[in-house]
Amino acid sequence: MRILFVGDIFGSPGRKIVREHIHHVVESNEVELVVMNAENSAGGFGVTPAIAEELFELGADVLTTGNHVWDKKEIIDYFKSANGNPNSYARRVLRPANYPAGTPGTGIYEGTTSSGVPYAVMNLQGRVFMANNDDPFRIANELLANVKAKVILIDIHAEATSEKMALGYYLDGRVTAVLGTHTHVPTADECVLPNGTAYQTDVGMTGPYDSIIGVEKELVLNRFLTNMPGKFEAAKNDPRFAAVVIDCDPATGKASSIKRLMLAE
Repeated sequence: MRILFVGDIFGSPGRKIVREHIHHVVESNEVELVVMNAENSAGGFGVTPAIAEELFELGADVLTTGNHVWDKKEIIDYFKSANGNPNSYARRVLRPANYPAGTPGTGIYEGTTSSGVPYAVMNLQGRVFMANNDDPFRIANELLANVKAKVILIDIHAEATSEKMALGYYLDGRVTAVLGTHTHVPTADECVLPNGTAYQTDVGMTGPYDSIIGVEKELVLNRFLTNMPGKFEAAKNDPRFAAVVIDCDPATGKASSIKRLMLAE
């Protein structure tokens, strides 16, 4: 079984490059499960219901997010509209599972592929250099105790490489993949860990690479040089599709390979 995970989709350039590549990537790799991180898909900050549904129409099975999930306030009502319906698009958009109890939305989705393979996708957020949410290690433990599927993918949205690596080794052999997002810079450390978990510290950004992590360079430089606030805007040029393809055994959930993808226009 093959899984495609698409790294942080940034603004309209990210959505455009997804539209350009997603169908041929899925077809040529015989992908059965598609997961995308969409937290920056609306102008670089947040995700709207309309954009979420656009990505589902393109073939996403589940969308993950991260610390920018609340940047578009309409996502709160969208989460509430799911009302527990596992078949609704809204239920398949995740926010980090280790957010405080009572936060709108949910951090895990369990479904079945078109061929009948059960799977689970979990979204977690790191704590090092980020908001002080619940412990992602313990929350992962608690959620995994109730997951029946063998194929389990985790998006760890975190700043520190050490925290992402630690979670990968902590969950090695218990999940199919631990994939990092958030920094927008793809790392070259993709591997299958000793007990069968595919891992990459950061899958990278699907968006404009003629930028500073997706934002127009001049706006970021001005912030660094003057320490003055200013509105950030998504850059436009050199969009690239950053993703990984994972091979796994649907009976055991163990990964056998992970391959990086970086596709230009």
